[in-house]
Amino acid sequence: MAGIVHFEIPTEDTDRANSFYKSVFDWNLSPMQGMDYTIAITTDSDEQTGAPKQPGAINGALFPRTDNLKTPILTLDVEDVDAALAQVESAGGSVVQGKDAVPGMGWYAYFKDTEGNILGVRQTDSSAGS
Repeated sequence: MAGIVHFEIPTEDTDRANSFYKSVFDWNLSPMQGMDYTIAITTDSDEQTGAPKQPGAINGALFPRTDNLKTPILTLDVEDVDAALAQVESAGGSVVQGKDAVPGMGWYAYFKDTEGNILGVRQTDSSAGS
């Protein structure tokens, strides 16, 4: 079963959005090296793995809004991004953005379900992008 492990919030103005979420919810926000992507720690997390300590809690990120990625996105943990995307298409969904690497962390992609919702899939793989 693929669980929801991450969320993403698209932004028009990164600094304005970071300021909003920090001041309203006290999120710990930190830019990801080499990417226009801000990690959002929303709950107590393990310092080594970054995984939330509380069962069911998730962390996320803020990123620049694009033509294809306009609304908040939930990300599902999968064993194989390629296989998950093939299943999405087989079930009537479509790939919005194909597989790409987050160096040293894993692979991700975005898809549209049969109802028009965009979600993400993520595969953990420390050799990704190397």
